[in-house]
Amino acid sequence: MILKVELKQPGARGRRVMPVPFEIETVPTTVGELITATVRKCVEAYNERVRKGEAGITPLTERQIRDMADVGRITFGICNSDREQDVREAVECALSAFKDGLFRLFVNEKEQSSEDEAIDLKEGDVLTFIRLTMLAGRMW
Repeated sequence: MILKVELKQPGARGRRVMPVPFEIETVPTTVGELITATVRKCVEAYNERVRKGEAGITPLTERQIRDMADVGRITFGICNSDREQDVREAVECALSAFKDGLFRLFVNEKEQSSEDEAIDLKEGDVLTFIRLTMLAGRMW
């Protein structure tokens, strides 16, 4: 099943959120299953990059370098660790973060509030993950 995940594009000129195709193997029926499938896919892609090492590096285009420079950070897709991540641990962490309200999930602009909530996904549905940032500091 191919869904679309909205990703923020880097760069000052085009700070937009663009839908990017994202393929998952199973059709999730609950929010928890959707989060699990998404995290599983991302961790597997990360672990694949770790396995490839520096062979997986591709040159950046001039536009990519300009856009990243506008944001203030240029990265080359290099994995800074040679350690693969545990899929089970990553899924537990993501589900815990969702329960704790550290990020929100929207499916076709409708907020999903519970891990056990049933969802009816169709090909091409749009997912939006919003990470919430906690502000800290003194009031004076």
